[in-house]
Amino acid sequence: MPVAIITGASKGLGRALAGSLAQRGWDLVLDARTESVLTETAEQVRRRFGTRVVALAGDVTRAGHRGDLVAAAQELGSLDLLVSNASALGAEPLVPLAELPLDGLREALETNVVAALGLVQEALPLLRTGTAGGTEPDTAGAVIAVSSDAAREAYATWGGYGSSKAALDLLTRVLAVEEPGLRVWAVDPGDMRTDLYEAAVPGDGDAGARPEPESVVPAFLRLLDERPASGRYEAAALLAGR
Repeated sequence: MPVAIITGASKGLGRALAGSLAQRGWDLVLDARTESVLTETAEQVRRRFGTRVVALAGDVTRAGHRGDLVAAAQELGSLDLLVSNASALGAEPLVPLAELPLDGLREALETNVVAALGLVQEALPLLRTGTAGGTEPDTAGAVIAVSSDAAREAYATWGGYGSSKAALDLLTRVLAVEEPGLRVWAVDPGDMRTDLYEAAVPGDGDAGARPEPESVVPAFLRLLDERPASGRYEAAALLAGR
């Protein structure tokens, strides 16, 4: 069975993606910081779909934890997909750049960029072969970096978070050039109703109108099914068939 590592998997998009992959028979290594919530998510996925699910609570900014995630995937037999979904805002709620704590910016960069690269570095030997044991793009593993429209648009108060996601976008582009045997996709999921957004903009009157994370998961599944060229994709375009 194929194996995926998903960071930030206890709730929101990570949890929705974990459930959809398990429904397809994937085995999973799930990460999040809050152990109780992660354990509950893993148990629900395991019970419902019967796949192997390893839940490892921890901080992806720590090298030892990243090593544990990859070791768990290796014990399951392979690593076919690495999803960097764990994110930090830099300030909760978001504030203008003039007020952004520099330690908050460092946290966003450390979680959203440095940890994502560190996990890729740790996982590359497994990703280069995947389940099929091949090194061509159709047989080797894939990397998905969850991006944001804030990486491309200048939204007030989103400067710290957006700059970290812009750096993540460039990192994935370079990785795709350097690792042509992999599929490397940055995906902008668009607006979603998540705890991350609520922390960023608490009390937003439009929050209830935002789509649930489950609604964008088919865009991610389309990438896995069709395996298009490495690059940056918007979930809305993938869902519209473009």
